[in-house]
Amino acid sequence: MIPGYAGKFLEVNLTEKDFREIKLNDDVLRDYVGGRGLAAKILWDRLGRKWETVDPLGPENLLLFLTGPLTGFFPGGRICVSGKSPQSNGVVGSTVAGEFGVELKCAGYDGIIVTGTADEPVYVFIKDADIEIRSANHVWGMDAKQTVSALTKECRELLRTRYPHKGEWKEPSILYIGPAGENKVRTAVVAAKWTHAAGYGGYGAVMGAKKLKAIAVKGTSALPEVADMEKVKELIQAVCDNAYESELWRRWGTGSGGYEVGAKTSSEPVRNWQEEWHDEKSFGVDQFENRVWIKQYWGDFGCPTTCLKIAVVKTGKFKGAITDNPDYELQAYVGTNLGFFTPEENVYLASLVDDLGLCGIQTGNILGFAAELFQRGILTKEDLGGIELRWGDAEAFAALAKKIAYREGIGDILAEGTYRAALKLGKLKQLDLMQYAVQVKGISIGAHGIRSEKDYPEIYSYACSVQGGDHTSTACMPLDDFRSELMMSFNDSGVYCYFNVFGLPRTFVFDFYKAVTGIALTKEDWVSTKAMSILQLQRAMLLLGGPDMRWNPEIHDENPPRFYEPLPSGPFKGKTVDKELVKEEKRRYYELVGWDEKGIPKSDVLQKLGLDDVDKALEKIR
Repeated sequence: MIPGYAGKFLEVNLTEKDFREIKLNDDVLRDYVGGRGLAAKILWDRLGRKWETVDPLGPENLLLFLTGPLTGFFPGGRICVSGKSPQSNGVVGSTVAGEFGVELKCAGYDGIIVTGTADEPVYVFIKDADIEIRSANHVWGMDAKQTVSALTKECRELLRTRYPHKGEWKEPSILYIGPAGENKVRTAVVAAKWTHAAGYGGYGAVMGAKKLKAIAVKGTSALPEVADMEKVKELIQAVCDNAYESELWRRWGTGSGGYEVGAKTSSEPVRNWQEEWHDEKSFGVDQFENRVWIKQYWGDFGCPTTCLKIAVVKTGKFKGAITDNPDYELQAYVGTNLGFFTPEENVYLASLVDDLGLCGIQTGNILGFAAELFQRGILTKEDLGGIELRWGDAEAFAALAKKIAYREGIGDILAEGTYRAALKLGKLKQLDLMQYAVQVKGISIGAHGIRSEKDYPEIYSYACSVQGGDHTSTACMPLDDFRSELMMSFNDSGVYCYFNVFGLPRTFVFDFYKAVTGIALTKEDWVSTKAMSILQLQRAMLLLGGPDMRWNPEIHDENPPRFYEPLPSGPFKGKTVDKELVKEEKRRYYELVGWDEKGIPKSDVLQKLGLDDVDKALEKIR
């Protein structure tokens, strides 16, 4: 067995209400590592032959919760959630912070593979080898805070009763869904704690389709043995020392971006990306710190950066709304994107989407899309069920978010996500609404624009990404650039918080990997072989797609139309993206990653990587 791994996976069959332990070949773990990479491999091996017919919200889809070899060792614990995405019909490796991955490893498992569909709401309880599929009827319908409270109390009592000699138990780690997931909303998250979420991919909807409300895990064994513990300890200390030096990052995290990204780089969504610049100092991080923060410097398991905060609205009509201090993405998408420029409105909306189990990015995007349609008279007050969806009206946006979470009225269409909603509403209104839809391949763009070219994504980054609009997985040249999705896939496969990598040498994570597993791996070998295999698998499944949406790279490897409109304000007013340059850059990227002129992986590249079955499957679209 490879050091760093628990050595087995738990497969839970919800249809049969059964479970079993399985093992994967060491060669598979060496080649695909864990998390995102291993998810792509498992999904292809089990579903690849029938991928186009698998409904992401049907019983055939798999739902994967995977650790990586660095989970629990590299500072900053996370877990990777994956499956066939109900947003893109491809595969997204979506990670969420917290203790779940560490607890799962200490329970003896490297991951959980969920199959089938329960006939009534359930949750899975895991305490080491003590595993039970339990009724969740009593928590179905609960919001985030209610779910965490109820299941924490219930599971602690269960542990106390079954193991009375152990005394009081610390709460288990829980992954769960809110009402949005239960209603199979495609922008629903898999949540942890009150406010953490795996949002990209829409896997909360997959949990809801499987009637799986939650998984609670408590592990009591030690983490797996590593190859070189002294080296691991040395490297952990190096990560911590580096993090302690970053006072700005530790004090404010990405929450410093709500003002900075708009005012300085003109790349923040404002009113559904109609603008990307603002100079609203009321949205500065100092305003958040002074007006809504109630706790500073806290973090998840083993995290030295502790960039998290707790924020609460202290006065006014939104008093009592509580959440993490919104990070940059939520500041942007349920803040400036909706015309809000005060911390209180932003915290209120962020708290609400958390409680409903909605993704702040994906849902903020669809809310902005709907608001622009209302602005332009395409959607009316009657269409919206009596809501006057005006920019900056927090109560109006809150009302629409609830309609989305419960699929009520217009919310039933908007719950399909921006791309599908644009198609459905366009058909109803007999208009082309795709010009207002800021997404790529069904996945809303992260809150980093490309028109100013002053933010980190390149002009082709979203268009070519195997994870669509995901801002954490962007196409980039050279392929070993730290921003490249080939490099980012190591973070998602090792499964740890890549924020703790900032400031360290680019080879550091591979040194850490060797110290844990004993396997020597260079950056060059990772990019050219292992990451390349993961990329080709994800690309193949994305292009095969189905059953409701398929992507033609000659059409859909493209930026949203909005990004070709000139910026209307700010220091980069008039700047836009050159379509011809995008085409040229895409051509260069295709060549580097081994795709043909149409954007389809080449036969010789796939065969060299040992992906002959993938090559055969792609014959139908070449």
